Amino acid sequence: MLHKLQTAATCSRRFASACSSAGPKVAHRQINKLLIANRGEIACRVMRTANRLGIRTVAVFSEADEKSLHVKQANEAYNIGGAASQQSYLRGDKILAVAKRAGCQAIHPGYGFLSENVEFAELCQQEGVTFIGPPASAIRDMGIKSTSKHIMSAAGVPIINGYHGEDQSDERLLKEAQQIGFPLMIKAVRGGGGKGMRIAETEADFMPMLKSARTESEKAFGDKAMLLERYVRSPRHVEVQVFADHYGNAVYLYERDCSVQRRHQKIIEEAPAPGLSEELRKQLGEAAVRAAKAVNYVGAGTVEFILDKEDLSFHFMEMNTRLQVEHPITEMITGTDLVEWQIKVAAGERLPVTQEDIVKRGHAFEARIYAEDPAGGFLPGAGPLDYLSTPEPSSTTRVETGVRQGDEVSIHYDPMIAKLVVWGENRASSLQLLIEQLTNYQIAGLQTNINFLIDLARHEHFQAADVHTGFIEQHMGTLFPKKVVPSEKVIQMAVAQTLNERVQSGASLGAKTCTPFDGEYGFRPNYSVARPIKIKIGDVEHTVEVVSTSADSSYMVRVDAGEWQKVTVRRKPHANRFLLETNIEGHVSCFNAVISGESIALFDENGMVGGEIVQPRFLVTESSMGGVDASSVTAPMPGVLDKLLVKPGDTVKAGTPVAVLIAMKMEHVLKAAKDGVVKAIPNAEGSNVRKGAILISFE
Repeated sequence: MLHKLQTAATCSRRFASACSSAGPKVAHRQINKLLIANRGEIACRVMRTANRLGIRTVAVFSEADEKSLHVKQANEAYNIGGAASQQSYLRGDKILAVAKRAGCQAIHPGYGFLSENVEFAELCQQEGVTFIGPPASAIRDMGIKSTSKHIMSAAGVPIINGYHGEDQSDERLLKEAQQIGFPLMIKAVRGGGGKGMRIAETEADFMPMLKSARTESEKAFGDKAMLLERYVRSPRHVEVQVFADHYGNAVYLYERDCSVQRRHQKIIEEAPAPGLSEELRKQLGEAAVRAAKAVNYVGAGTVEFILDKEDLSFHFMEMNTRLQVEHPITEMITGTDLVEWQIKVAAGERLPVTQEDIVKRGHAFEARIYAEDPAGGFLPGAGPLDYLSTPEPSSTTRVETGVRQGDEVSIHYDPMIAKLVVWGENRASSLQLLIEQLTNYQIAGLQTNINFLIDLARHEHFQAADVHTGFIEQHMGTLFPKKVVPSEKVIQMAVAQTLNERVQSGASLGAKTCTPFDGEYGFRPNYSVARPIKIKIGDVEHTVEVVSTSADSSYMVRVDAGEWQKVTVRRKPHANRFLLETNIEGHVSCFNAVISGESIALFDENGMVGGEIVQPRFLVTESSMGGVDASSVTAPMPGVLDKLLVKPGDTVKAGTPVAVLIAMKMEHVLKAAKDGVVKAIPNAEGSNVRKGAILISFE
């Protein structure tokens, strides 16, 4: 039976009781107005708790976010600059000015942006605004990875072999790399989220990877200092949630397994970590608390460890001095609200519990839903969310998001659309619920990783909790199988398109008919005609012939001149989906159909199948028929053309880097596919370019 979550009233009583006990004198400060220095789902999540506590919220937004959900949900909102984060969300001076203007007593930084910025935390303190996070000294000590390694070693926390020195010359780094050995991890000392991180498999890879990591780190964090570490192949990534107050009290709220990653970024997390003994959990938790106390930590933090998959030994990797993206799964298994704790501890209150009070119950998963192309190397995407339907939130399902249908995933920020969080009494039941709710998270008009997440959650090795950081690379063949779309799906698309044509011109699928003449598309008494519909799924084009046999939605259908099949279709009532039930030669199945223009998407228990209604040639415009010259470099995703490495007239060899594209805060180096001479460069550095745009053409 689902455990009862700790209520807000209980938390408040415990806080009040704890604060009444003796201890160091800490100034208490009433927080009745809070500025959230962030955007998207984390801003919305912080507002949710603040509203429950009766605290008014103030949002900040860039020009690109003026109509975003977090702006709508706040009590007040202020424009702080241009779309680029350097002009807005990273402008601590502007944000602090807004906080003072709006009369805010505190600022919650969320995660990313300024959440681990020492200078911003110090500036808040100087200006008398409470920074809801650890002291600036803790951010500094743990944010610089080289410093944190020395502190952890002194505190008795196991660390991994590497170089964390101040000498950042190429010669010194190469010498240290040779001593550590390859493969080698190159990491930005102020890094996070996989940015400024590269793996050098061999010595020949080292200098190119070092240069790339430095460039990305400087853009993301304003610092290009690097550290080197021995790269442990196929480790598990296990992290511990810690929390501390101003009075020296610190607890751990158990661990999360975040091993399954792409581009060194987490994609699915679970709590607690599977397969660990209670003794090992305790060792991890106590090591994490020692780490927090070593820097006089206050607030929510996460201590990340590398866990050897074979002998289960663990080593300190880094500490994130902020709220983590995946904090909801910890909340689900411990019945807590970590944002409430953050606010109250920042106001001077004590932790509401001791270590003995914290009990884990059940199992929780979080799946990060991104606009990206998994089969294309997980390249990020951008664009409008033409259709968005989510699972119903409940005590076992949380949907953490900052977008609505019609909103746009911007090229300027992280491409995460939402976090889907589920809870079950055990790992098996929680995982089954995750799969079910992923199929209920339906997005059309923008490519996402939802189908991939479904396949991942169903993978036999993931089901068995046989996970590590190289999981996706190891199982590429089974995670990305060549799927053949069954003819039944083609038939369902054709039937859905036929029904769509019944509605008024321009109306979306599911609109009601208005006149008797809308009742049957192309109806003629005593006359049946096979109407061909061309449907393209991937690279395969199908011709479907549809004959209406009566006015009660019965058809005879055949695909690619195959056997005729009897199909009946009816609509099932649903509040916000166009659910269709088809009976194809005795097989009854249900799906949601979304048609927009020529695009068609079907959603069922296996995820989404997308296709395109192929228009007759005379309806296709000349521009849409034209192809892209193969002798060119095109943008693999929408982004900002950061650097041009060649100019017209240059001769380049295949594999030569020719441009750098920045998309979703990540650097992507584009290379020439073959030898050639640069003919033209249509876009200037700094230009916003769409996916597929020609960046460089060759003679």
